[in-house]
Amino acid sequence: MKKWIDRLARRVFTVSGFVTSAVILLIIGFLFSEAAGLFRQPIVEEGYVLALNKSNTVDRLSAEEIKLLFDEDITNWRDVGGADMPVRVFRLEDLDRLYTEEELGAEYEHAGDKIAEQVRADRGIIAFVPTVLVEGRTDIHLVPDHTIPVKDVLLGTEWYPTATPSPIFGMVPLLAGTLWVSFFAILIALPFGLAVSIYMAEVAPPGVSRVLKPVIELLGGIPSVVYGFFGLAVIVPLLQQTFRLPVGESGLAGSIVLALMALPTIITVSEDAMRNCPRTMREASLALGATRWQTIYKVVVPYSISGITSGVVLGIGRAIGETMAVLMVTGNAAVIPTSILDPLRTIPATIAAELGEAPAGGAHYQALFLLGVILFFITLIINSCVELVSARNKTKR
Repeated sequence: MKKWIDRLARRVFTVSGFVTSAVILLIIGFLFSEAAGLFRQPIVEEGYVLALNKSNTVDRLSAEEIKLLFDEDITNWRDVGGADMPVRVFRLEDLDRLYTEEELGAEYEHAGDKIAEQVRADRGIIAFVPTVLVEGRTDIHLVPDHTIPVKDVLLGTEWYPTATPSPIFGMVPLLAGTLWVSFFAILIALPFGLAVSIYMAEVAPPGVSRVLKPVIELLGGIPSVVYGFFGLAVIVPLLQQTFRLPVGESGLAGSIVLALMALPTIITVSEDAMRNCPRTMREASLALGATRWQTIYKVVVPYSISGITSGVVLGIGRAIGETMAVLMVTGNAAVIPTSILDPLRTIPATIAAELGEAPAGGAHYQALFLLGVILFFITLIINSCVELVSARNKTKR
């Protein structure tokens, strides 16, 4: 009977492990497949085209150039490699201003002819119109569309996913905001976390340590949205008043909130690592004449460095992957930060804020999945660092 139970248990565990691994791989595969779809999307909004006068020799425009043209920041075609002539922006809704309903037709059946008429009449025009209205016409110049380049996404410095006629998915501001906030969060959390863990493991009386430990572990279980509310109600107004900022939502506010969230992880893991230091090593250090503090920072801390590093890196992992708390206190400005007091936006906050509004299967939707892939690789690197440090420390022992 016991043999049958053992066999059944073995098979259940095997199947469970296989199913779990398969599900994880399917999720990762889905994430990568959706993200890769972004680079098959056209630069111009799907279903639309850019039409130019036949005399205009411009044959390729980047998403950034298109945005600048339609924002009227570029007003001459020579700035994008064309002839020296002024730019005139034309959109479909301009037809209603230029023509009557009778001229356009009850069902817009003459709209294509009227668009072509406007394009032929102006050498500097750029018209953003539905493809179906001008498709197949030879009297105007349709700019050939291209797929979104990888370098424009991974090295782009602007994030305008809903811009018309060409969305921009530069991810550098979001990556910079994520790393900026996480770096300062750990810079704040590390000294405090290490100090508290040393106090609990080496200095505090047993009674105090027994009370503090569950309290700190309880802090790790508080939902992130509660930390976000605390940051919004306390930290943001305090920073705004202290630094005389126009708004208190900033990278520093996000860093402080994330530091508070990372502290329980750093303290708990570091304290457990220090408690695992053999008593004989402490006694040997004291017997050789070292003071209590010399024993702590020359014996206990070096011996526990693997666990301390693991706690710090796990704290970084939580800081990088945090969503709601950061979304509430950082200002959500998708710009490259130049100061820790600037508003910024992180990758997780961007995914949380925009995924519900992005049309499924569209370029914006796939760009958010690509952000998820980037976050996946950041987390993978962090976890690999933990494993590397732990393995190296075991080898030294």
